Amino acid sequence: MTLKEIAEILDATIISDSDDLNVQIVNACSADMMSAVLYYHTPNSLLITGLTQPHVIRTAEIAGIKTIVFVLNKKPDALTIELARQKKIPLLSTPCCMYTASGRLFSAGLPGCLTK
Repeated sequence: MTLKEIAEILDATIISDSDDLNVQIVNACSADMMSAVLYYHTPNSLLITGLTQPHVIRTAEIAGIKTIVFVLNKKPDALTIELARQKKIPLLSTPCCMYTASGRLFSAGLPGCLTK
């Protein structure tokens, strides 16, 4: 599923530009505990979270996560957006709650990343 398709499904706003809206996302995980993200992640995945602090970007970088979606129209501060730009991690914000965002993407064919 492409980043562009994900944004459409979630009615999401793209916060930080991506060079390629056709980047392929292979699965997704939803979490606010970054330790869970580090344990359950898979490369080329999408993170759905309600946290907007810079440590989310750093966790995504370590985990090889390609995109972060913030729920409930949350927007990170300028420092977090700049860090995401430096790390080339696109950021999106959706009005959906975490449950709805996850359900919409799963229903559209994007599987979860729990394979362990």
